[in-house]
Amino acid sequence: MDRRELLRRLLAAGGASSLLQFLPSMPAHADTLDAPDTWQSQFDASTVPWKSGFATPRGDLPRTAARVRGRFPAAVGGTLYRIGPAGHDLGGQRYHHWFDGDGMAHRFVIAGNSVHHQGRYVATAKRAAEMRAGRRLTEGFGTVFQGTDEVTAPDRMNVANISMLHLGGELLALWEGGSATRLDPQTLETRGIKTWRADLAGVPFSAHPRVEPDGTIWNFGVSSNNGLLLLYEIASDGVLRRADALPLADLPMIHDFAVTDKHLVFLLPPLVYDIKRRIAGASMLDSHAWRPELGMRALVIDKKDWKRQQMLALPVGFLYHIGNAWEEETPSGTVIHIDYPRSDDASSLFANTREVMRGVLAGGANPRLTVASLNLGTGRAAQVELVAEAEFPRIDPRSVGQRHRHVIHATNPLGGLPMLSAIASTNVESGASQVFSYGKQAVVEEHLFVPDGRGPGWVLGTMFDCAQDKTVLSCFAADALTDGPVAQATLPYALPLGLHGTFVPI
Repeated sequence: MDRRELLRRLLAAGGASSLLQFLPSMPAHADTLDAPDTWQSQFDASTVPWKSGFATPRGDLPRTAARVRGRFPAAVGGTLYRIGPAGHDLGGQRYHHWFDGDGMAHRFVIAGNSVHHQGRYVATAKRAAEMRAGRRLTEGFGTVFQGTDEVTAPDRMNVANISMLHLGGELLALWEGGSATRLDPQTLETRGIKTWRADLAGVPFSAHPRVEPDGTIWNFGVSSNNGLLLLYEIASDGVLRRADALPLADLPMIHDFAVTDKHLVFLLPPLVYDIKRRIAGASMLDSHAWRPELGMRALVIDKKDWKRQQMLALPVGFLYHIGNAWEEETPSGTVIHIDYPRSDDASSLFANTREVMRGVLAGGANPRLTVASLNLGTGRAAQVELVAEAEFPRIDPRSVGQRHRHVIHATNPLGGLPMLSAIASTNVESGASQVFSYGKQAVVEEHLFVPDGRGPGWVLGTMFDCAQDKTVLSCFAADALTDGPVAQATLPYALPLGLHGTFVPI
């Protein structure tokens, strides 16, 4: 059957849940069953200076004025939306992975020398039911508690905690394995799930859509048990143009992808779903196996004809995020250039982002910014690792899918702190970086590039100041990062460390 017929039959066979088809909850993972669950008590006893970054706010955070130093430029007048895991514990139980926590959306309203913050939990069906019960009812991405309910549909696990998309006056909180969740852009009130088309209700819609300069949105979803990669094309007005499901052998964990002028590009690390582990009771995370013999595969799909695909081979590695990709015509054929923070393996996913939930640092190497070249004419691929350690890569949104030179990213790890402590702008052609360090007690979150039609643009983002136990919003001139912030807004409290966001100008 063709792929569209495959999608139709899967949906017809069992409704929304059939496409992702989580298995019923099995006996919990051995680590959970064989010993008392002491994660909450270990975290409570921890004295690390970054502990507030992984603590659970007891409720929503009302609109609060920040203390502003300097003046935010006119181009960054607007709203910075951010989101991340925040509800880490409930009823004495603490999640065993950072990515499991209930999502909290944040709204920073910026106007010159005035900044106000508001935070609100996303009222997913999962959170609402568990708050009523006073305990966890459903497993998380990396945690299986005893006595949790059978997972009958992807959105039963949906915590809406990874990223944000502003589309047509609507704000979407994005997760990895289920629906987008609609929020009110002014109040952050939850309005329910987003359904792109009736037969796509509950189908995975990933957390890293790509928005081209003309407003076209591309996204994907992963159906692990069915071995399917779903693709979406959405018009700038939010109307779905196409959606389809493509079979993919050795389906890995995919968190991000890229677009070029003519192609969709997926880098496939060898962290592959193993249904036998799932049947044995493993969490979704622990149902994935590291298979380095597969290497890193690069899947290139024609944007106009999704049946036209090409697979290229790269050295084994792991990634969360991609900066950007673009293509050029050469005598040997089309060459796609793509940059991403690359790690040697997936140990950070299984250790670093887990152990912080106990208040412990696992350690290990940080990813490095890497530039790969995929030659579609010869079928060969090569890559160069740049010096800069990097995570949370972002570019000028006007350059998505087009040639670019600079990537904004977090960098510079310091001992004793999770994540990274500086912000950088790295030239992906020369490898040269501008770097600003926030200091020895700073944990850097994602920073965005904000265009300015009258100049080189601005870099806007948050960091957790462990010394003050406060969250700080900073703005830099994009061409003078090393000069430090032109303006900063310090909140009177620390926010839970988050993941991604989006900026909406006035």
